[in-house]
Amino acid sequence: MWEVRKAPTEEAIELHQPRLDIPAALSSFSSNDKRDRLVHTYGKSFPDYTRAFDRDFRNAPDFVAFARSEADIEAVYDYAAGANLAVIPFGGGTSVCGGVEPAVGEGYNGTISLDLTRLDRILEIDKTSRAARIQGGIRVPAMEAELKAHNLTLRHFPQSMELATLGGMIATRSGGHFATLYTHIDDFVESLRMVTPAGVLESRRLPGSGAGPSPDRLMIGSEGALGIITEAWMRLQDRPAYRGGTAVLFDDVFQAAEAVRVICQAALYPANVRLLDAREAHSNGFGDGKQSVVVLAFENNDHPVGPWLDRALEICRDFGGSYEDDVAKSGEGHRAGAAGAWRHAFIRMPHYKTALVEMGIITDTFETAITWDRFPTFYDTVIAATEEAAREATGQPGLVSCRFTHCYPGGPAPYFSFQAKGRHGALAEQWLEIKSRALDAVIANGGTVTHHHAVGRDHMPWYSRQRPELFGEALRAVKDRLDPRGILNPGVLLPVDRTGANDSA
Repeated sequence: MWEVRKAPTEEAIELHQPRLDIPAALSSFSSNDKRDRLVHTYGKSFPDYTRAFDRDFRNAPDFVAFARSEADIEAVYDYAAGANLAVIPFGGGTSVCGGVEPAVGEGYNGTISLDLTRLDRILEIDKTSRAARIQGGIRVPAMEAELKAHNLTLRHFPQSMELATLGGMIATRSGGHFATLYTHIDDFVESLRMVTPAGVLESRRLPGSGAGPSPDRLMIGSEGALGIITEAWMRLQDRPAYRGGTAVLFDDVFQAAEAVRVICQAALYPANVRLLDAREAHSNGFGDGKQSVVVLAFENNDHPVGPWLDRALEICRDFGGSYEDDVAKSGEGHRAGAAGAWRHAFIRMPHYKTALVEMGIITDTFETAITWDRFPTFYDTVIAATEEAAREATGQPGLVSCRFTHCYPGGPAPYFSFQAKGRHGALAEQWLEIKSRALDAVIANGGTVTHHHAVGRDHMPWYSRQRPELFGEALRAVKDRLDPRGILNPGVLLPVDRTGANDSA
């Protein structure tokens, strides 16, 4: 018997009064409206949803500042430093690892959520060099719509693309849907501008440089702990004019993985090559749960992609793959069948979370990376550990599936999904038991747990186990220099103790 609990309405949530008034210097762009504070309390992780369902908004910010300029950001910094407040940057609000929650311990007098979505313009386009200077708060759909008029595209589409902001993607080192040719947001960054509490940090715009450690690498992936990315020069692509692709079926998931490995090492440069194991394919509306699927997509602005697709299909056939030859040659296979079903499910998946939590279904994902030689053992071990954890946490069997979100010559990025029927009132605890044991298995078998889901607070314990201790100390020193008062998002990358001081975890 399914117990369904509906999500609470805004009126049903009791929210504590702000601990401070909005100062005059910030009043023209700040709000302590109840809805604004509720929206800026959580991201989109499973525990975020469960606490929202439980009407637990104890960490709601005292007010939200909607910055319109760098001057507004600096004004927030100045006020926060003087009043001993923590500042939490907020872009699309789609963090799935606790990255936007104003949970900062007891060492602060209050919190400000600093919303960047009004910094939303494309400031300059260099068509000759295929680059644009873009503000960090612009959302992906708005950015792409404006670039389309110039026949350009960033071609970086994370699953959160409906809400994701450019600055947020850079700060969390996001990965995109066209994830084999154009993979990391890192690859698109030409230069960055970050406003920190200690001043502005800006790199030079160059196509490449070997002049020592890269300042861009310091800012990319910093998750708001060091400053706020206000602008970036981004490398763009011409919009594709030629496309081709299809879906290939395999009876053996490891043979499918071998085919993907050879394709990725053959310098064919597909725009996308993804492996969906049999359970992942079936749960996304394709197949009977017995065959794995490899989705292939090629695209180009300059020349037809047929020869590259043909060679990829030859490789798949060598490893036992089968496909409809006429569909593949037509170049339309990537729009239909398994590829189309998966793409549709990929975009819609986040919209199902509310309904799943209402039904008491525990659901989450974790994105990993592993070398090709260790993948078979890694796959079997992580799935087995997650299934066992789901059974022991809930008393019922769960469903665990896997797909490759990104593929490199050196190895894949297996993305595991799990679902289990939980118990209302204990969903967060059951989720934590499953997720913890799954991530322990990832680390124990040589993988990473934060391939493109950032670190945030939820992944911090596992990130600390992967991070060299000396690097952690160096990062802490950078934090102390750029944010000497510790006002900026102190719970991400560099967690805080109950006094608000940075620790060395």
